[in-house]
Amino acid sequence: MGAVLEHSELLARVREIMIDVFDDEDLTITPATTADDVDEWDSLSHIRLIVAMERAFGIKFANAEIESLENVGDLIDAIAKKTGRTQ
Repeated sequence: MGAVLEHSELLARVREIMIDVFDDEDLTITPATTADDVDEWDSLSHIRLIVAMERAFGIKFANAEIESLENVGDLIDAIAKKTGRTQ
């Protein structure tokens, strides 16, 4: 159950960062959210988003990791793995 709580906490933090990057206070984010679901999410904002995540969590993504991300859930899983928040 702790992992679920931590993932919901990560989702909340990721949402805060995405609101800042995309400058949209009304952004609805779920683990299933993809770039297709966010009007402002283009290739340039994707780079800004990844950099913001790296800075916020003190991590660094490899290019292959970035390319494998299909949705916000994948991003949260990658952050959890890199920050040791998985079981």
